[in-house]
Formats: sequence, C-alpha cells, structure tokens
Amino acid sequence: MTSFLINNILWLKAFHVIFMVAWFAGIFYLPRLFVNHAETNSTEVAEQLKGMERRLLYFVTPFALFTLILGLAIIHAYGHDWFVAAKWLHIKLTLVIVLYIYHGYCFKLVKTFAQDKNQRSGKFYRIFNEIPVLILFAVIILAYVKPM
Repeated sequence: MTSFLINNILWLKAFHVIFMVAWFAGIFYLPRLFVNHAETNSTEVAEQLKGMERRLLYFVTPFALFTLILGLAIIHAYGHDWFVAAKWLHIKLTLVIVLYIYHGYCFKLVKTFAQDKNQRSGKFYRIFNEIPVLILFAVIILAYVKPM
C-alpha cells in the first residue's frame, strides 16, 4: 500500500472511531432515560423525558450513519481480497448489524413512550441497556485483537 493510501485509511479509522464513540454515548444513555421513564409516576417528568428521548435519538442517529459510511469506506480502501480474508470483520459486521437493528428499535420505543403506551418495566430497560455494552466489547476485541 502506498503511504498516501495508508494515511487516508488512518484518517478514515480515526473519524470512524470518533463517530462511533459519539454514537455509543447516546445509545448507552437513551435506555437509561427509558428506565427513568418506565419508573416515573409523574406526568411532568414523563413529558420531560419524552422530549429528552426524542432529541437524543435524533441527535445520535447522524453519528450512527457517519460510523457506517466511514466503516464502509475503510473496507473499500482495504479492498475485496482483504475483506474476504478478514474473518474477524465478518463477525464484527454481524454484530454491527444487530446494533443498527437495536438503534432502529429505539425509534419504536421512543414512539411507544411518546404515546404513553409503554408496558415494560424499568428492569426490562436496564437489561436492554446492556446489549450495546456487550456488542461494544466484542466489536472492540474483534477490531483490535483480530482473533481470527
């Protein structure tokens, strides 16, 4: 690889990680808002949480999109042969797809709370909050250790 291409890949990786961290900050916090929302008995607090949930989800969604675009750009920069050989990446991408499904499901949950139709407990949302944490651990290990 030429030094120009390597330098560009490093920039892509840096911004990929920056946007991923920003995305995860929101995707970690949003379910905590759901916990508080599910457990409140105050209409005033519930109304405030509705706004916070909606704003946070819409705020972090562009970070999720930039993370995806930059990840695909990195794959493209490394090329097809690298992609085929990088077995760790296939597992990582599967986990990332699960994370995007999780993110999409958060839109449904925000709508459910906005309509005052939540039927789940705070405990459910505490467990729900652990999904992106576990995915993050696995993705980081796969991306940096490359065990396969």
